[in-house]
Amino acid sequence: METVSENTCFGGVQGVYSHASEACGCDMTFGLYLPPQAKDGPVPVLWYLSGLTCTHENAMTKAAAQGFAAEAGMAVVFPDTSPRGDAVADDAAYDLGKGAGFYVNATQDPWAPHFQMWDYVATELPALLGKEFAIDLDRQAITGHSMGGHGALTLAMAHPGRFASVSAFAPIANPSQSDWGRKQLSAYLGDDEGAWARHDATVQMEAVGFDGPVLVDQGGSDQFLDLLKPEALSHAMAVRRQDGVFRMQKGYDHSYFFVATFIPDHIAFHADALGL
Repeated sequence: METVSENTCFGGVQGVYSHASEACGCDMTFGLYLPPQAKDGPVPVLWYLSGLTCTHENAMTKAAAQGFAAEAGMAVVFPDTSPRGDAVADDAAYDLGKGAGFYVNATQDPWAPHFQMWDYVATELPALLGKEFAIDLDRQAITGHSMGGHGALTLAMAHPGRFASVSAFAPIANPSQSDWGRKQLSAYLGDDEGAWARHDATVQMEAVGFDGPVLVDQGGSDQFLDLLKPEALSHAMAVRRQDGVFRMQKGYDHSYFFVATFIPDHIAFHADALGL
């Protein structure tokens, strides 16, 4: 592992690190905020998964999470959204390939050799964090924005007992029924829609739900509402009687101004679930 940068931030450290990823077969970069409490021992961790076109840097610099995480005594990890490098397959469209990993393990060429983001986020990166940093892997929570909200919800529901809580900002809520999903899932996983089910938050909410509290915020003026399909997830939560809250926030769009406005609520929500 290589330290790219470390900056003092709210009494803690905002770091950027790179490492050779076995899962993705390339070098991967991630951001990690360690609050001041980490100087005294392992702290709980909140995963923040970013959206289409993003790297580790977008949320790290725009979500304004560090000050609230420092108050709570919580680390925040910002993984990249896809593998990177000259040998990694890409597409001319912004919503496929680099920056658009969709948090799945690709089974189709040319994506399969590197696009193993599910294993990277679920297995490889947590093991690295636990080994190298003062992180308590027995106390985890997860959140994300847009494509990252999709990833957060699906990962949380697929790993019962791992995450104390899950939240999402404007998640791609029903990708198997959306152009933000059908294109990518068929490219990465093939045309068998049965293989897509574990990567659709609405389908998984209906099938298994989440074994903890859920918080979803959706901007009422989001320019991508028809692609995100929030009503499908809201309905699935209601039908399942999921422990959770789905909020439509009037006037907010899909940008990081929306995320930064409600990140205090989300960090407080996760801090409560983690007993902080």
